This record gives sequence, structure tokens and C-alpha cells, in this order.
Amino acid sequence: MPSFKSLCRLSAAAGLALSLAGCNTILLNAPGDIARQQGNLIVVATVLMLLIIVPVIALTLFFAWRYRASNKEATYKPDWDHSVQLELVIWAAPLLIIIALGAVTWISTHTLDPYRPLDRIAEGRPVPEGVEPLVVEVVALDWKWLFFYPEQGIATVNELAAPVDRPIHFKLTSSTVMNAFYVPALAGMIYTMPGMQTELHAVIGTEGEYEGFSSNYSGAGFSGMRFRFHALDQAGFDTWVNRVRNSGQSLGRDGYLALEKPSEREPVRHYGNVDSSLYEAVLNRCVDPRRMCMHEMMAIDAGQGAGRTRMEGLEARSRGDLRGRMYVQSVMCNAGDAPAAGLATTLSRSAP
Repeated sequence: MPSFKSLCRLSAAAGLALSLAGCNTILLNAPGDIARQQGNLIVVATVLMLLIIVPVIALTLFFAWRYRASNKEATYKPDWDHSVQLELVIWAAPLLIIIALGAVTWISTHTLDPYRPLDRIAEGRPVPEGVEPLVVEVVALDWKWLFFYPEQGIATVNELAAPVDRPIHFKLTSSTVMNAFYVPALAGMIYTMPGMQTELHAVIGTEGEYEGFSSNYSGAGFSGMRFRFHALDQAGFDTWVNRVRNSGQSLGRDGYLALEKPSEREPVRHYGNVDSSLYEAVLNRCVDPRRMCMHEMMAIDAGQGAGRTRMEGLEARSRGDLRGRMYVQSVMCNAGDAPAAGLATTLSRSAP
């Protein structure tokens, strides 16, 4: 009959096996070239750090056992306090590891820069000449994902597809709060922020269906903010595009404003006809035509506000400490205001 200690060991082993059963190794064995390189970086960094951690733990246990109080044979030197040889080993080894980690990280940071266009689709396979990346415009909504395909003129909600071995150029923004776009099989996560555009270049090398989600908490519906990523061959991707086009649904500004309202666990939606200016309006936070676009406001600011330039834009103080210097008076402006004199731009907006 097994002893109590044997049962404890078996229980611990079963618990460890059960905890490891839910592990998904796609992060370290990803089908996307960028994700695979990032996984390799994790492995290399971990191994380099273990070169120090493992010996330190082993020596700590060894010293505790070797110089225990009951061991009368251990050398006892109460006046010993320094060794040049030990100091060299203790400091040189970690220093070399840090230098190696720094070099690997510096090279990988530039090689795997998400804004950098791809120069290969896999190890030893450069991007074929003449192949243009598939552009996908991503909007993080509460709590769903909206994908625009400007080249194909379609859009989807909570569903993403791309052909294998073709570079993908993601342009990402958010409607309200910061989120993080993450497909572990494709590449590392990239943040999305309202009024700003981030970019990500990636490629998928194996057909299949993969999971994507938001990896940055954004509110009550965050846990359901997931989508499916379909990696297809070119024929399969063309079929998918045609299916979306034949959905019969259109997405304009009014439709977007309704879609933008917070909702949880939204089903997949297809839009076969999309307003071509919609993503730029989302990015500039002016889908509602009554609001001024950010790029228009920045153009006015570049022209020194409401038509006044340099010293003309300064006001003399009329209250408070009159000895103070002149200051810039804030001016409210509306979307219909004329641009500043000499401003080389036209304030315009597409109608909904």
C-alpha cells in the first residue's frame, strides 16, 4: 500500500500536469514570422538569464548544506572577508550576460520594429518582388473590433482574414479608450489610441484559424473583445472577400455611429459597401459632421489660430498684475470658420 509521502508526490505531479495541460505553445512556435522571431527572443533571453540564476540557486543550496552548523569538517574562517578571484567571477559573469542581453535586445528592437516594412516572409524567404502588403485598417470599439479593407472596399466586425505569405500592413486606432490589438500567432501586441494611428507589419505563414483579442483592459466588455483570424490561401481569401461583398450590408457614418455604441460579445458582421472616408473620419474623431476634424484643428493651430500671427496674436493684460508680459488669448473656433490668412489648406469634410 502506498505511503503518505508517495501519495503526496503523486498528487503534486498530477497537479503540475493538470496546470500544464492548458498551456498553448503557439507563442513560442508561432506560424507568423514576426511572432516566431519574438518567441525566439524570449527563449534566448531566458536561457541567458538562467546561466546566472541556476548556478546562484545551486550554490546557495550547496553553501547552506556545506557550512551548516552540524558539519564539523567544514572550513571555519571567521576573519575571511575578501577574495579577488571570487570578486572577478561574481561580477564578470553577470556583466557578460548583461552585455549579451543588451546586444540581442538592441538588434531585435530594430529588426522587429512594428513600423518597419517586412523584408522577408520567413527565414531564407525574402518578400517576392512586386508583392504589395495587404492594408487593413483596425478600429478598437467598445467592445468589438472593426476591420476596414480599403483595397477591397469591405469591412468586418470581429473577423479578420488574410492570405498566407503576403505581408500585412495594419493601421490601428481606437474610438474611445486605449486598447491593445494582439494575435499571438501573427505578431506582438500593438496599442490603439483615440486620435492616433499606430502601425504593425506582419505575415502569416501557415493556413489555419487563430485567435485575436484585446490584451489591455478597457471596461466591462473586455473579456468578450475577441475575434477570429483566418489565414487562407489566395483562392480562399478571394472567396472570403466575395462572400463579404455579397453580404448586402453597407457601412456609412450613421451606421458607424450606431455601431460605435458600447455592446458586448457582438457577432461577426460583414459590410460589402463602405464609405471610403470613414476610417480617416474615425481617426480624426469627426464621424459626426458637426464636429471639427483633428487635422483641421491642427491646420488652424499651424496658422497661429484665428488668423493672427506672431506679435499680433498677443494681448496686453487688462487685469491682475499689469506689469506682466503680453500673453496669448485662447480663441474658440467652429468647423465653419474660415482658415487663417495665408494658411495653405481648405477645410472640408465629406458628407455622411
